[in-house]
Amino acid sequence: MTSMKEILNPGSVSHDPQFPNAPEEWTSNTAEAAASKLGISLTEDHWETIRALQEYFSKNEMPNVRDIHDALDEKFHSHGGIQHLYKLFPQGPIAQGCILAGIEPPSGILDSSHSSAQ
Repeated sequence: MTSMKEILNPGSVSHDPQFPNAPEEWTSNTAEAAASKLGISLTEDHWETIRALQEYFSKNEMPNVRDIHDALDEKFHSHGGIQHLYKLFPQGPIAQGCILAGIEPPSGILDSSHSSAQ
């Protein structure tokens, strides 16, 4: 998805080539800092999930939790699906994954203490 900043200033936004669908202000350093606060040590499986969420949100405007859940389950089926992702993100792969990916989690997924409903 092209941002307004990219439209008005072509070439002004550069994305990490490993994360082509990352939100404009997101960096892998911001993800690492957020992961540290959540007590998560990022592995390649975490990064793969972050890329998957960034790609999904770049292609789907206002997705619902069930659709994201199903897409993640399908994408990571060969690794054990959504159950595998819960091992990586104990408070929920959508909730914690969105935080690390720099994406606003869908409404209703986080409670006031930022623990997961999904």
